[in-house]
Amino acid sequence: MDAIRYIADILSWLLLLAFVLRLMLQLVRADFRDPLANPVVRVTNWLVLPLRRVLPPAGRIDTATVVWVLLISLGRTALLLLLAGYGTLPWLAGLRLTLTDLVTLVLKIYLFGLIVYWLIGFIAPAGSSPGSRLLSQLCEPVLRPVRRLVPPIGQIDFSPLWVCILISAALLLVR
Repeated sequence: MDAIRYIADILSWLLLLAFVLRLMLQLVRADFRDPLANPVVRVTNWLVLPLRRVLPPAGRIDTATVVWVLLISLGRTALLLLLAGYGTLPWLAGLRLTLTDLVTLVLKIYLFGLIVYWLIGFIAPAGSSPGSRLLSQLCEPVLRPVRRLVPPIGQIDFSPLWVCILISAALLLVR
């Protein structure tokens, strides 16, 4: 039973990750022609495009993607609780658990993205590596406000460090 629970957890997490990444990339208006963004779009199009005909976007927010993020997250929570033998939770507790998981996932995506973005800055400072522009589009809106408070010292930018510390503290608060 543990193997089934593990496989269900990983597969549902990967599907949720793809939809959350799509939503985050849409919010920062990332280039979906990027070699790393294009697979995310292709994996999620089969569910988003049909729903988009019914639910038009609300400004910069793609409502079809938001609906699928919530549905997949709720379904994942329910599936994992059922496989763990808990049965069903009251809907409010399930919604709270789902939202906590979503916030944790977004924070972890940013934490991982910032670390990779910081490392790419040392390895390929000209931004010529694949996906560096996509990471820049995702991370720069978060780093910009911190850079106003903590400007780079020489060639070293400490803003990713400070944002990673803040994200880690937020992850502790969410738990």
